Amino acid sequence: MSFYRKVFVATLMLVFVTSAFAQSGTNSPYSQYGLGQLTDQSSGFNRGMNGLALGFREHNQVNYLNPASYSSIDSITFIFDVGLSAQLTNFHEGNKKINARNGDFEYVVAGFRAFKHVGVSFGVLPFTNVGYNYAISDYLDDTRSTTYTNTYSGSGGIHELFLGAGWEPFKGFSIGANIGYLWGDITRSVINSYSDSYVNTLSKYYKSETHNYKLDFGLQYSLNLNKKNNVTIGLTYGLGHKLATNPECLVISNNPSTSVADTTSFSVKNGYEIPTTIGAGLVWIYKDRWKVGADFNYQKWGSVKFPIYNVVNDVPSYELSDNYYKDRYKFTVGGEFCNNEYGRKFLDRVHVRLGASYVTPYYKVNGYDGPSEFSISAGFGIPIVNAYNNKSILNISGQWVHASANNMLTENTFRINVGITFNERWFMKWKFE
Repeated sequence: MSFYRKVFVATLMLVFVTSAFAQSGTNSPYSQYGLGQLTDQSSGFNRGMNGLALGFREHNQVNYLNPASYSSIDSITFIFDVGLSAQLTNFHEGNKKINARNGDFEYVVAGFRAFKHVGVSFGVLPFTNVGYNYAISDYLDDTRSTTYTNTYSGSGGIHELFLGAGWEPFKGFSIGANIGYLWGDITRSVINSYSDSYVNTLSKYYKSETHNYKLDFGLQYSLNLNKKNNVTIGLTYGLGHKLATNPECLVISNNPSTSVADTTSFSVKNGYEIPTTIGAGLVWIYKDRWKVGADFNYQKWGSVKFPIYNVVNDVPSYELSDNYYKDRYKFTVGGEFCNNEYGRKFLDRVHVRLGASYVTPYYKVNGYDGPSEFSISAGFGIPIVNAYNNKSILNISGQWVHASANNMLTENTFRINVGITFNERWFMKWKFE
């Protein structure tokens, strides 16, 4: 496929992903905090290893978590990767349990070799997700004459449209960068109502709209130790900065008996920010069959502020707080086995993957640390073979995520991820020939 044809195809895909991308969802009450639930942004082949990525250099997969890896994409390959997921979550607090289901359209990415030693990728990914709706009711005081109900709901999220390139200036060493555009709306509400019609209801509505950039850099160094062993080191850096978002808070106090409402609006200029991020990963490859590695990611949320509504001495305010976030750490280990990627036997070409992660919280709830997460995953990369194609891959994985914090809600999520990676031959057959 010529360079100009690749650019033409990339333009068509760019139009497709920006118009067809649907927001990923969540039912987690924890998504009401901060910017929402942070996504791991991994693709189909990474998810079988629980997001392990920073040291991987794949010739037939797009590894956008480290843009330096784009330089390893085959010159005869045009990659188009789309991902879906379905999940079942169990929420447990005290003696109460409830289940919730979600089905999400996760990501669309593409990649190709633009020039010798230069690979290019683009796509659309979720960055954060917000989605919850629940209520808490109890008696207002010991007289049990009046009950109150607090209703919490929220929706939205932030998405990322990115374009990246990776270059290998000399053998074994690659650098790369992703330039992203962040956009999305987040709405939240807290409504306090009472059974006594003489008690004022209080409603708080939060709204924000984000449009800004995101910039990430990557580096990889691959070293052949001998004929059987190879080691690749990967490093990433994400630029932290303010998002030029002006979040708003609308507070409405309503008297049900008189229908008189008192409305107060607040706004914080430049109230959202993303942190500086640093990642390091290592992958060991044995006989081109075994790939085992570990990743470490650090997000400097502790230096980021977040707007909080508060009432002190009957005076309400909506101001930035520097004690809301905390630094976030993620540790991941995993790997895959493929007996012979180019073998004649079907089972020899199947990739078997495993992974596990531990993630610390990035925010506080009423001064206490939010939930930490432990997760494990297993998956397969299954070659798609037919009369037109023998290079495409179906990536299927299952993941279990446990999120919990002291004296807070416990979540257990089982997620099925499906990613389909189409190669140039499949694409050319249906689009150009």
